[in-house]
Amino acid sequence: MNGLTFRHLRYFEALAQHGHFGRAAEACGVSQPALSIQMKELEQIVGSPLVERGARQVRLTGVGEVFLLRVRDILRSVDELASLARSQSEELTGRLRIGVIPTVAPYLLPKVIEGLSERFPDLDLRLREAVTQKLVGDLIEGRLDVAIVALPISEASLVEHPLFTEEFVLVRPLADAGKPVPRPENLREMRLLLLEEGHCFRDQALSFCKMPSASPRDLMEGSSLSTLVQMVGAGIGVTLIPQMAIAVETRIAAVSIARLPEPRPVRTIGLVWRRKNPLGKQFATLIDILRDAAVA
Repeated sequence: MNGLTFRHLRYFEALAQHGHFGRAAEACGVSQPALSIQMKELEQIVGSPLVERGARQVRLTGVGEVFLLRVRDILRSVDELASLARSQSEELTGRLRIGVIPTVAPYLLPKVIEGLSERFPDLDLRLREAVTQKLVGDLIEGRLDVAIVALPISEASLVEHPLFTEEFVLVRPLADAGKPVPRPENLREMRLLLLEEGHCFRDQALSFCKMPSASPRDLMEGSSLSTLVQMVGAGIGVTLIPQMAIAVETRIAAVSIARLPEPRPVRTIGLVWRRKNPLGKQFATLIDILRDAAVA
């Protein structure tokens, strides 16, 4: 294919991932017209339409879906070659793409960024916040180098390295501060506020309360821990949050914090990466920084 470049492939992969020219262009750091031109060039080189252009969404054609599989293989191999070259250095260099789940990102990332910036000022740090399922998919496809998630992931192609364990705490309205702390089975009878589906923290909270499933009228959902805590402050119900979120989320909310009875719910936060990633040795430094940030 004369004229085919890695730019064509990366732009096409971004368009396939985001399903929208504007969002794909933003992810690639280019204008939408520039990305559109590159896509037209790619389709001319391939000799077939790769995407169906809709008013709000872009869909891959049959040829586009097959082409995408090969493109991702190529891009992943190129990234692994770049990582292999970087692995010859004792320190982290170049681009480092880190994914973080939403129930960790606001509380840990500021300290992690500070630690990495001080130790590796030339590191090109790229961050993405998303739910576990999306981060794992991005890791496997080579769009991320590492991810900070709740363990276990149980994916054979990924290495899991535990970082720390933390408790969940109960958040109640301020007026309930002096009341006895309910047991897990009692929480099922209260108005429990949880994150919306897709968040692993939601599943962990349901498991602790021994609630394998619940209808919408039994639970109230929020898109973030901040939303849930503010809802508790307004007297709507109670919720669970991880220990690392206490300082940030309770600063301006009229809520009280209570430790739950034994056995308390906990989660283990860890770092995961592809087994084939040659930067495993360098990630030891990142692990140290993450652990320091967790106890700071």
